Amino acid sequence: MNNKFISKRVIFSRDDSNKYYKDKKELLDNDKLINEDIFNRLIANEIFTFMGPFDNIVLLVGAGASVVGNKDENYGYTVDMLGKEIKRQLKDPNHFTLDDLILMCKYNQNSEDDFNLEDFLSQLQSFFPFVSEKDKLKFDASFNKIIEIIKEKTSYDYDESKFKHGILINQLTNLHKSPNRLSVVTTNYDIVVEESAYSLNYTVFDGFSFAHKPIFDVDMFEWYLSKPITEVKSQKESYKKNVMNLLKIHGSLTWERQNNNIIRKNKGEVNNPIMIFPSSNKYMQSYEKPYFDLFTKFQSLLRKSNTVLITSGFSFADNHISQMIIQAIKTNPSLILLVTDYIIEPEHPNENWEELLKLMNSDYNISFLQATMNGDLTLFFSRGENSD
Repeated sequence: MNNKFISKRVIFSRDDSNKYYKDKKELLDNDKLINEDIFNRLIANEIFTFMGPFDNIVLLVGAGASVVGNKDENYGYTVDMLGKEIKRQLKDPNHFTLDDLILMCKYNQNSEDDFNLEDFLSQLQSFFPFVSEKDKLKFDASFNKIIEIIKEKTSYDYDESKFKHGILINQLTNLHKSPNRLSVVTTNYDIVVEESAYSLNYTVFDGFSFAHKPIFDVDMFEWYLSKPITEVKSQKESYKKNVMNLLKIHGSLTWERQNNNIIRKNKGEVNNPIMIFPSSNKYMQSYEKPYFDLFTKFQSLLRKSNTVLITSGFSFADNHISQMIIQAIKTNPSLILLVTDYIIEPEHPNENWEELLKLMNSDYNISFLQATMNGDLTLFFSRGENSD
C-alpha cells in the first residue's frame, strides 16, 4: 500500500493493482472501481479543504524540484548526486581523490553510503589551516574543483518542455486576491524559477532594483505595481496580476559583489557568483548580506496570518531552514504546511521530518502529498481561479 496523501484527518492510498483507498477502505463509484483521475480529484478537494481560507501562499522550492520526470542527469542534482559526481571527477593527477581528501581531513563515515557532502565540505574547510606546504597547491586545486563541479551541475538552462514551474506559479498566483501575491522561496542557485515566470510575462520582485544594473535592495519586496481606476471617482487602485516575490536564500548564479553592492547580471557574465555552498558553514554565512535580509523576509512571510506554505523537493535535511519552519508552525496557529515530495514516507527520515510527523499527529496544520514539481503536482492545483 502506497500512501499518496497523509494528514491527521485522512489518508489516501493505492496499491500495486491500482486500487484506491481512503483510510484503508476501497473507494468505489456506484459499486465500480474509481480511476486515477477521480482519485486525484478527491485528493485535490481534500487539499483545498485542508488549506481552508487563506490570504497568502509561500512556495518553498528545493533541489528535488529541478529533477525532471525522465531522470535526465543534466537536471536536478541533489546533494547526494553532487557527492557521487565529485567522486567521479576527482581522479586526475592534479587533484586529490575524494578518498584522499576524506583521509586527510579525517572525515568520519561508517560506509560509502554514510557520506554526507555538507558535513564533508565543512570538515574540509576546517582542515585548511593544517594542510602541509607540499600539499597546499594540490589541496586548494582539489577544493576549487569541487566548487566548480557544484556550480556546473546546478547551472540548468530553462526548458519549458522539462520544467512545470511556470504552470504551478500561474496556478498559485490565480488563487490569490490582489494585492496579495505569491512568494517563491528557493534554496537553488539556478534561474529556473525566474525564467519560468518571465516566460509568462510575470514581474518578479527578487530584492533587486528595476534598473539597467540591478542592485540588491531588500526594500523592493515592499513595493507593489498598481494604477488608479480613472473611471471611478475614488482612491481605488488596480493591481497588476502577474507579479510574484522570489527569495533566493542561498544565493544565485547571477549574483556578484561589486564594491559594496550586490549586482544581478546575466548568468554568463558572472565570474564569482554569490552562493552558500552545501556545508555546515552555510549557517554562519546566512548572517551575512544578502542572506540575512532574505532569511528575515522569509521569516516575516511565515509569521503572516492565514498563510499556506507549500514545499516541493525540499527534504528538511537543512536544519537551519527546517527549524525556522517548525518554529513558525508552533508559534503561528494559522500557518498551514503542505509538504510535497517524491517520497513522503522515507525509510530513514531525518529528525526534522520526524518532528513534522509528530506535530501533525498533535493536530498542527501539516499534511504530506506524494507529488513532484515536474511530475503530477500541478494536477492538484488546477481548480478554478479567484477573481479580484
